[in-house]
Amino acid sequence: MSWEDEISELRKRQALARGMGGPDKLARQKAAGRLNVRERLDLLLDPGSFREIGSITGTAQTGADGALESFTPANCVFGRGRMSGRDVAVVADDFTVRGGAADAAIIDKQIQAETMAGELGLPLIRLIEGTGGGGSVKSILDMGASYVPFNPGWDQVTANLERVPVVSLALGPVAGLGAARAVSSHYCVMVKGQSQMFIAGPPVVAGIGEHVTKEELGGADVQLAAGAADDAYASEADAMAAARWFLSYLPDRAGEAAPRGAVTDDPVRSDPALRAIIPRDKRYGYDMRAILNSVCDAGSVFEMGRHFGSSVITALARLDGWPVAVLASNPNVYGGGWTAEAAQKVTRFVDLAETFRLPVTHFVDIPGFVIGARAERAGTIRHGARALSAIYQASVPWCTILIRKAFGVAGAAMMNHTRFRYRYAWPSGDWGSLPLEGGVEAAFKAALEQSDDPGAMKADLAARMRDLASPFRTAERFWIEEIIDPAETRSVLTEFARLAAPLRTRARDVPQCRYRP
Repeated sequence: MSWEDEISELRKRQALARGMGGPDKLARQKAAGRLNVRERLDLLLDPGSFREIGSITGTAQTGADGALESFTPANCVFGRGRMSGRDVAVVADDFTVRGGAADAAIIDKQIQAETMAGELGLPLIRLIEGTGGGGSVKSILDMGASYVPFNPGWDQVTANLERVPVVSLALGPVAGLGAARAVSSHYCVMVKGQSQMFIAGPPVVAGIGEHVTKEELGGADVQLAAGAADDAYASEADAMAAARWFLSYLPDRAGEAAPRGAVTDDPVRSDPALRAIIPRDKRYGYDMRAILNSVCDAGSVFEMGRHFGSSVITALARLDGWPVAVLASNPNVYGGGWTAEAAQKVTRFVDLAETFRLPVTHFVDIPGFVIGARAERAGTIRHGARALSAIYQASVPWCTILIRKAFGVAGAAMMNHTRFRYRYAWPSGDWGSLPLEGGVEAAFKAALEQSDDPGAMKADLAARMRDLASPFRTAERFWIEEIIDPAETRSVLTEFARLAAPLRTRARDVPQCRYRP
């Protein structure tokens, strides 16, 4: 007795499933410049490492004699594989089968992919193309009724944000539930000119009187500026390389320590050029990214979200091989002032650091919140207060480098001042409740108005206050813990990373972080 016939049937079905949507649909996918789902899995994962689950899920057509005549696979492929030697869970849409929309099988496959990642503690990679939701309104004809909307498996999508690293790659047009899945991740990447992301596509949007192309509605430039996507790259290969780089800084699951990378850079390396990088004229900016590249391990700075809330820089990096979360001001945008968007960016990034226990290094040059009518209409103070709360709720080790300005409520967001203040200042430090440039006029308005020589009085007051505002005066009171030579910044940061290393797993008395997209 043998089961050779059944095994032959299995192999036949698997071969048909690997044919995806058939030659015509595959040719159309190729003509659009996009890889098919099998090519994507081959590109993403280590050769031969993919173990598919649900390989023959789909719809079979049989003849009168019961023999298999044709087979249409489900348009979701998932399983386990390795990426740079690391086990990951992968779920991928097949656009060549019903445009990636849901069918009777895709819902359960997506749910199982999410559940597998969460329960086994595997980083999750989503390769998204299509709606990934209920498909067309034509489904009403198939079902014989219309259903009340629900998001299948959303409990697992939400739970995974607090369990494992989640990366979503939008690799073509992505709409509806597919777009919601894309942004419900720790890192969302698009492909320039190839992927678009929207709540509803152009045909639906035309119903409200807007006639736009896919690119105008939800292209990479649109979603990067909106903060819905973190990065966009020129090709699928580049997007996947970014996903690998991002994951290299994170542990497999929340609660574990992220691995230390190779130690290839001198931990006490100094950089005398940093002594002259800050202009004496406070009206001028400078290159904060040059500072980050100088003090972090060579080639390790991985910036995310450059095009949203761009007065703040968020990046992952290494210090003496140890992975850290880097938060930094960008003085070339609003002078480093916090906008509503910048505050949202800070909140999400601090939540990421807290979820995966990454020590934070904060490079501060914050003149305060951006002010004016536009800032008020954007709800800047509410978003800013949320960011401040995220910083004060964080329990991960935190080190602050005060580069230049720190004023007002936003300036106080440099760290939670009630914790141990692991903080250093450069001699260029300039802080207070308000900058002297506008603060003197505000504080002494009545006296200046009554003065016989308001200009001379203002100059005298400003000179006296400049002397008192010296960072050395602050250090005398121990209101700033230590002033350092900028050239030696790397050595104090690598020391911080070493001391923080044992604290990168969650202590029992620390509550679980509630991460939100």
